[in-house]
Amino acid sequence: MDLQRRKVPKLPPRFARVALVVVPLVALGSLMSLWFVYSSFRIDVPAKHIAILTKKTGLDLVNSDEVARSADHKGVQEEVLSEGRYFKNPYLWGWEVIPQIEVPANRLGVRIRLYGDDLAYGELLAREPGQKGIVAEVLKPGRYRINPYLEKVELHEPTTVPAGFKGVVTSLADPLPVNPNMLLVEKGERGVQKETLDPGTYYVNRYVTRISLVDCRSQRLNLAENRDLGFPSKDGFWVSLDGIIEFRVVPDRAAEVFVTYNEDENGERVDDEIIRKVVLPNARSFCRLEGSKSLGREMIQGETRTQFQEKFQSAMREYCEPLGIEIIQALITKIKPPEKIAEPVRGREIAKQEESQYQRQIIQQESEKQLGMQRALILQKQALVKADQEVVTIVTQAQRVQEVAVVKANEKLGVAGFRLEAAKDEAAAIVARGRAEAEVVRFDNEAAAAGWKVAVNAFGGNGQEYARYVLFRKMAPAYRSIMSNTADSPIMKVFESFARDTGPTESK
Repeated sequence: MDLQRRKVPKLPPRFARVALVVVPLVALGSLMSLWFVYSSFRIDVPAKHIAILTKKTGLDLVNSDEVARSADHKGVQEEVLSEGRYFKNPYLWGWEVIPQIEVPANRLGVRIRLYGDDLAYGELLAREPGQKGIVAEVLKPGRYRINPYLEKVELHEPTTVPAGFKGVVTSLADPLPVNPNMLLVEKGERGVQKETLDPGTYYVNRYVTRISLVDCRSQRLNLAENRDLGFPSKDGFWVSLDGIIEFRVVPDRAAEVFVTYNEDENGERVDDEIIRKVVLPNARSFCRLEGSKSLGREMIQGETRTQFQEKFQSAMREYCEPLGIEIIQALITKIKPPEKIAEPVRGREIAKQEESQYQRQIIQQESEKQLGMQRALILQKQALVKADQEVVTIVTQAQRVQEVAVVKANEKLGVAGFRLEAAKDEAAAIVARGRAEAEVVRFDNEAAAAGWKVAVNAFGGNGQEYARYVLFRKMAPAYRSIMSNTADSPIMKVFESFARDTGPTESK
């Protein structure tokens, strides 16, 4: 099908030139307008930032308002914009992009609300969302979308209770206690709490709770360092003492000890107060009361010193344990009496010590004598035991040899018995064989005799004839000729007996 071309009317050249100029200008203006609107209305909130909005138009605030009550009021808005892209009319809104509030590691944040209702009389914390003041809850390490115009964040270090310490908790903002005359209050009341904290790290609001450290480790007090514990003796001489006291705070009573002896306005360590108020006064009191009961020379003697030291440790424990202080060790290391009495008493004491030493030597020698006798008896008993053991060993060996010999003899006896039975069996067999052979011989002889009898019967019962026959039969084949010169020769005489006729013989 043929297409018909429409004829487009041609513009005049002047209008064509105007169109070529106006159209690009209009397009460029449109693009610029769109870019202006996009860039002016756009709010880009990057990562880890927030945008604070301020309403430029709307209802006016009253004098008591610090922040816009809603989006219809002028002023800083309570809500903030998080990360992202937003579009707001810049003629109606203003904004400010700032970094988020970040609480670093090993820190905590305390919020202070700058807007809201004023607190009631006696209140220290903003417990409700619409109240102005310190917020009890703390911020742990991290980032938070908080409007700095509405809330201020203070960074503090967490409280760390080291090993060997107890954390005494003091509530600063709770209601007043029901019984204000108690040293320790119950949980939820203002004051020092009964419960203490174990070693660890605690994120607490310092405006709400104060944690004081009480050292419960063993501590040593050297009384010789500018702490003279001298006392006047019973006879008026001044006696000086040096010693060491090792003590510690009972962990379960750390809060009680802290309240009783703490005078530091910052509420921290009480070690010096315990030494100054508990340990030293009780040590001085005991030394002066107990030391004044003895003479100066008696403090040099060993027994008196030992008794004094034992009483000192017992008394210190008795005095301090009810106050929450445990006395681990209390020692009197040195007693220094006056030199006026020290030298003679020391000489006498040395003489007593030497006498005691000699007595101990005598006792030691006697003990060594008894020990030597006991050793001799032990050696004698050991020798007897050894001899008995040797006798038992020899007897045992002899018994074993005897048992072995008996066993071997029994074995030989058994073998001999077996051999005897075998010999008997062999003898019986020999006898049986002899009898059998004798019977064979007898049978052979009887057979031969029977043959000879028959042969003799053949010669008429003349045995002589039969013997001659046998002889001739044996000798005839051997002789070929006989040479003899006379009939009386000896050889012929041999045959004469055979030549005679002896007549028939009767067979038996």
